[in-house]
Amino acid sequence: MDLVEVIPNRLHMLRFPIGQAYLWQDGEALTLIDAGHAGSAAAIEGAVRSLGLLPERLERIVLTHCHRDHVGAAGELAARWGARVLAHRLDAPVIRGESPVPEPVLLDWELPLYAHGLTVPEAPPTQVDQELEDGDALGFGDGAYVVHAPGHTDGSIGVHLPRHGVLFTGDCVAAVGPLMLGVFNVDRARAVESFRRLAALAPSTACFGHGDPLTEDTAAALVRVAAAS
Repeated sequence: MDLVEVIPNRLHMLRFPIGQAYLWQDGEALTLIDAGHAGSAAAIEGAVRSLGLLPERLERIVLTHCHRDHVGAAGELAARWGARVLAHRLDAPVIRGESPVPEPVLLDWELPLYAHGLTVPEAPPTQVDQELEDGDALGFGDGAYVVHAPGHTDGSIGVHLPRHGVLFTGDCVAAVGPLMLGVFNVDRARAVESFRRLAALAPSTACFGHGDPLTEDTAAALVRVAAAS
């Protein structure tokens, strides 16, 4: 796992072989956006400690959606450090193991990528402490809000920190190579609508589930690619 600084003393990316999570700092209080794959809790803890921070100050884990590369370590981290797990109401049953993971409608070129994604360990059933809705306040980042962004999954969300100009898109948007609509969507048309809604927030920093954060010409790039999707 690689630890990448995005905003000094505020935001770091935790990059795994497939997918990534983000660590947000409010002083010593910590929030994770997504949680990496199953078995990565120790590496996440090590990354936190390497920044001179205490993992027991992890207050919440916000899951952008129910896929294994985003949910996997959430339960173990919550059990170790008492963090609360938050996810949208529509994906929470999948995260808890009560409903199956929704099957995406794959384009032909997505088939080998999807097969590769399934090499990530399956996520164990994970308790969701708070089910989220569009517009909910999340209690960190001087005001962080849920943006329901269905299409990748029904309960996919973005997380918007307007005072910092930061937007976490989950897998609605990707930047592996060119900026693009995320792959493996259950409903591509709804995903495009969600991309356009997220782009309209005009962030200065956009953080994706896959690919490096965008920190320059961010708002214009999001609008341009969303309009062409």
